[in-house]
Amino acid sequence: MAQRILIVDDDARLRNLVSSYLEKQGFESLVAADSVEMKKLRERFDFHLLVLDVNMPGESGLAICQRLRAEGDTTPIIILTACNETVDRIIGLEFGADDYLTKPFDPRELLARIKAVLRRTPDVISDANEAKNIQLKFGPFLLDGQTRQLSCNGQPVALSSDEFTLLMLLASTPGKPLSRNQLASQINGKGDQTPDQRNIDMLISRLRKRLEDDPTQPRYISTVRCLGYAFTNASIQLIDS
Repeated sequence: MAQRILIVDDDARLRNLVSSYLEKQGFESLVAADSVEMKKLRERFDFHLLVLDVNMPGESGLAICQRLRAEGDTTPIIILTACNETVDRIIGLEFGADDYLTKPFDPRELLARIKAVLRRTPDVISDANEAKNIQLKFGPFLLDGQTRQLSCNGQPVALSSDEFTLLMLLASTPGKPLSRNQLASQINGKGDQTPDQRNIDMLISRLRKRLEDDPTQPRYISTVRCLGYAFTNASIQLIDS
């Protein structure tokens, strides 16, 4: 079954060009001009990935990304930004986007980024199928492998797909240090020859901001000197689902 991509961009020529190209590459691709059309399509279809333009009338791509993550939606997102808008790229990643691409771009580069993001978006943990159905509780947080959501006192916590996968990798092996290379290999997917270990440090920093009262004094994700990271063993509870 083909993976389904949604292109949201108010430029009709661009979105149709990209959609046609992705269809030729074996994807199912649908298009929307704004968040209103996007909402209608998402009510009818499930999507493996969203491509969101930043500058759109009505709700911007950044606002859409922020809203979806706040709702606990971990659908992978790639944002499209104007060439010189560095701030949009930074904000997009902070809001939970999985990648970004600047305009104008070659459709082949977008294809490569889509494939890379989808490679590193497994069901949860590629070598532990049972993790798809586990729930882990720590402090006020509940990590649900089936819905791919994190909640705090019942309220969804905004996480990107990569952030969720990394948190599940660590939380499902409490007390066990995992190297940056081990984590990067899982996050980046087996198709990447050189895992980006620097990306792990960035993801850990973003997770700590979401989990910790004081990110400089982490309670849940500890740094293991000369190795990587480990999830604190205390107070984690496996819940049967």
